[in-house]
Amino acid sequence: MHIHILTLFPNMFTGPFNESIIKRAVERGLVDISIYNIRDCTSDKHHIVDDYPYGGGPGMVLKPEPVFETVEMVRGERDIPVILLTPQGRLFNQQIAADIAGYEEFILICGHYEGVDERVREHLATDEISIGDYVLSGGELAAMVVVDAVVRQIPGVLGSDESVGEDSHATGLLEYPQYTRPQDFKGWEVPEVLLSGNHAEVARWRREQSLRRTSKRRPELLDRAILSDKDRVFLARIKSEE
Repeated sequence: MHIHILTLFPNMFTGPFNESIIKRAVERGLVDISIYNIRDCTSDKHHIVDDYPYGGGPGMVLKPEPVFETVEMVRGERDIPVILLTPQGRLFNQQIAADIAGYEEFILICGHYEGVDERVREHLATDEISIGDYVLSGGELAAMVVVDAVVRQIPGVLGSDESVGEDSHATGLLEYPQYTRPQDFKGWEVPEVLLSGNHAEVARWRREQSLRRTSKRRPELLDRAILSDKDRVFLARIKSEE
């Protein structure tokens, strides 16, 4: 996979992409990440990328020319998805991350200032993504979130491919509680079932814990989750206990 990121602040990506899982994925050749400074595609000596909004109003707007030119430089004649990171985009989630992980290549545009010229949205972007219902100073942090969530979906990136399938939201539910050594910490013991060696019972306990935790913390997720008849019986039981 090759990820192209268009930004006004390329140095922001130095730390996050040179650590941990993403760094190892790059070193192993599972993903390439290219960072482009939008200012490099300006034609004036001051490298101006923004201007006042037509119609008045506060702040500045990112001009269309340098964004279009940077995208065109990156993709050439190739048909590459162009994702604009914006608070107005569709809300990013695990399924979208999995879908993007199927791309061989894609472009992320990091917005800034009061936003980008509408013609970027209308005539250049093929998708628009928001990472949440709040406003950031720019799209750089959003790009880091999207890249991290997508890269971990690529086969071979994580130590075990099973980890992806058991993440919170991967199945539509929150993940079950996790424990490790010591067995007893300050009098708080690991649940006995996890020490039993009975894989069927462990699987059942984990599923029920996921259901219980989701029901308590994010009940709206249950409306979209794939539930079995046993799941529904268990949910009805814990609801009656409330």
